[in-house]
Amino acid sequence: MSDFSSIRSSAAIQGAYGKAQTLKGPSSPDAEAKQSFGDLLRDAAAQSVQNVRQGDEVATQGLIGQAGIQQVVEATMTMESTVRVSVAVRDKIVEAYQEIMRMPI
Repeated sequence: MSDFSSIRSSAAIQGAYGKAQTLKGPSSPDAEAKQSFGDLLRDAAAQSVQNVRQGDEVATQGLIGQAGIQQVVEATMTMESTVRVSVAVRDKIVEAYQEIMRMPI
């Protein structure tokens, strides 16, 4: 393995980092109202519930012949990926909580 310091000088890296700090992302009307981490999690959970409900609805429509097979498969795959991501996030949150609980006071 090569050392990355031989590729770029430290001054060039620090200069690029300093320039990157001054860059601003795309501005939006909500730029003033910053979203907290709790709000972000709440919105993600609400979107997950909406995806699962929508997928369930499409699956039910497929059973009664009102939706095509392609739509049912897409909705089912969306539901499956939503559930997998939700479970992974839950596992990471539980893992972080357990790690905090193991910290000495």
